Amino acid sequence: MITDALIERIVGLQNPTCVGLDTSFDYLPEKMREGVRDFSAAAERIFEFNKQLVDHLYDVVPSVKVQIAYYEMYGVPGLKAFEETLRYASEKGLIVIADAKRNDIGSTAACYSTAFLGETSVEGMRFRAFPADYVTVNGYLGTDGIQPFVKDCAEKDRGIFVLVKTSNPSSGELQNRLFDDGTPVYEYMGALVEKWGAGTEGRYGYSAVGAVVGATHPEEAARLRKLLPHTFFLIPGYGAQGANAEMLRCCFGADGLGGVVNNSRGILCAYKKDGGLYYESARKAAIAMQEDLSRTIGKMGR
Repeated sequence: MITDALIERIVGLQNPTCVGLDTSFDYLPEKMREGVRDFSAAAERIFEFNKQLVDHLYDVVPSVKVQIAYYEMYGVPGLKAFEETLRYASEKGLIVIADAKRNDIGSTAACYSTAFLGETSVEGMRFRAFPADYVTVNGYLGTDGIQPFVKDCAEKDRGIFVLVKTSNPSSGELQNRLFDDGTPVYEYMGALVEKWGAGTEGRYGYSAVGAVVGATHPEEAARLRKLLPHTFFLIPGYGAQGANAEMLRCCFGADGLGGVVNNSRGILCAYKKDGGLYYESARKAAIAMQEDLSRTIGKMGR
């Protein structure tokens, strides 16, 4: 079961870190940007950058999250770099999250799910388009927009992370609105996520249907952790967005499990602070993050 596999990597490395490969061409060192004049060359350099990062991080962190928007803006070559990054990270044994936030209904939702979690049939042959272990989804179209993803989770041993309480400052404009009975929207969405994951729980008790819960809103995160005992969290907001380890401790249970913490720019661009080689600086930053989280959360799987 995929969430068990993620948890086992977290426990084995004692590190609940997810490195966000939200790789803009502008993040690359100046030397890597030299001579680039079109999308194809830019995408090739982005993949080269990502490949070096994966080579220097796969034995330190359990997972990566690849944000598709950073690749789509380089057109078709960018999507090729996205696909190559997913495959290469998977080959290195990392749990791979495609951050695409897909959302639709019926057959269209099924197509989105096939693209990231399933296989596409072409004249009797089957291929994976963008191979990922998880994909992020937006559940605000309701159950019929989620069912195709849940079906693939069960049949393909994949997972999803559903937006519940996001890390952006204005998330409360909608997510903290109250129903007539006083229930906030994010809490209601969390209850749906818990329901959607029922029947896919693994031996650690967490389902294949996880929740995106921002570390920048610790009160809401603490509430969700109590209400969603079978839901694993993808936790953005650490580092550049302002959250620290103490703020996200509430996302984890007494056994030190329950979530994986994303950090993108703080690792990708660490070299800009210390002046070292980008992949060596990224490794140092990832280790520093692991030590910071471990001090706060404690032993994982205790």
